[in-house]
Amino acid sequence: MKTEQFQIVLRFFKALADESRLKILSFLANQECSVEELAVLLQLKEPTVSHHLAKLKEVNLVTMRPEGNTHLYQLESMTLESVSKEIFTPGNIASWVEDVDTEAWEMKIIQTYIEGERIKEIPSSRKKRLVILKWLVNKFEVGVQYSETAIDEILKHYHPDFSHLRRELISYHLIQQKDRVYWRYID
Repeated sequence: MKTEQFQIVLRFFKALADESRLKILSFLANQECSVEELAVLLQLKEPTVSHHLAKLKEVNLVTMRPEGNTHLYQLESMTLESVSKEIFTPGNIASWVEDVDTEAWEMKIIQTYIEGERIKEIPSSRKKRLVILKWLVNKFEVGVQYSETAIDEILKHYHPDFSHLRRELISYHLIQQKDRVYWRYID
């Protein structure tokens, strides 16, 4: 995620990370309110309510309109909808950690489960097992077709339960199989 977008998300969450501000939004979702009304409803002092409203205005969650000497505040529902549609998508949420080194975690898994060229143990966790299988599939050449005997001989080199590994490689779609001929799957 771009740094600017990430900062917007942080400010948004910081604005919502307060019980009084969430209550203010709740009241404003039902009706417009003045600072005085909100202060009574929340049992807070007016300057405190004004401070919370200023934080919510910074992220465009509330708007204010003057009515005589009073300022009325209302929830800006379009901002909520926009943030929900544009920022809180699975793709954007996943991009919040794009700078994180996932390879470091995978290397730790490899170091834990592989000693030299041997798999010490097949992980029971699907996520960890996938890391080991991705390491293992790199032992096969792309574009080469292997007989079942040939693939088993290669897998025996890495772990005694070669038939289990063969089935796992197929089930994770890392190896394709047809008529007892196997080849490395290409994305």
